[in-house]
Amino acid sequence: MSTTWRVADVVSGMPENDTARTIGLKVAGLDGSLPGQHIDIRLTSDDGYSAVRSYSVAAAGMDGLLQITVDELADGEVSPYLVRELVVGDQLEIRGPVGGWFVWLPSDPNPVQLIAGGSGIVPLMSMIRAHEASTNPSRFRLLYSLKSPEAGFYRSELETLGRESGRLAVDYVYTRAVPPGWSHAPQRLTAESLLASILPADAAPEIFICGQTVFVETVSEWLVQAGYPTSIKTERFGGTGGNR
Repeated sequence: MSTTWRVADVVSGMPENDTARTIGLKVAGLDGSLPGQHIDIRLTSDDGYSAVRSYSVAAAGMDGLLQITVDELADGEVSPYLVRELVVGDQLEIRGPVGGWFVWLPSDPNPVQLIAGGSGIVPLMSMIRAHEASTNPSRFRLLYSLKSPEAGFYRSELETLGRESGRLAVDYVYTRAVPPGWSHAPQRLTAESLLASILPADAAPEIFICGQTVFVETVSEWLVQAGYPTSIKTERFGGTGGNR
């Protein structure tokens, strides 16, 4: 875990949807990260003004390679550049990976319930990938709330894992538009639909929730009221700090 700034080379860029992009970075000396950690990125203009933003790690290996997925904010200072202008061969200043609370460890034997709202899938995807790469036999289940199918990240990978992996179950909630042949109309997540789509409280799952602040706080409250443990781990964005 590094808290000093260092240079990362941009080695890849792949769109996830119309406003989001997965960026591959090569970082000398990087020896992986804990699933759920994040990095800080610092951009500095010619006049010396700098902006620092945090982005969750989507994947990291022991070979110095790291991936983040950035969702563009229309009024953001950093995300539009990362999504629209950054090219392979550019360099970024980064710090990290950092964070020790919102992480999953492959040595944890407990079942895991992941709950994502929109781009909140990113740190949870790092947990899913780490779990798939491990020999950990614990159950993993993901509930992913999206405005529409097109808004999702990692669609092909999640579809494959949800269909072929015996250790991952994937459930979706679509709030504005549904895929062709979907069984019901778009609907917002409710306490009832939440509880019908996640591991039961008596399974004692480790719970990780990530998304916008209102989403995270609402879901956490529903879970506590339903008898889930109060040690639910959350990561939120929106409503504080500068524009990404």
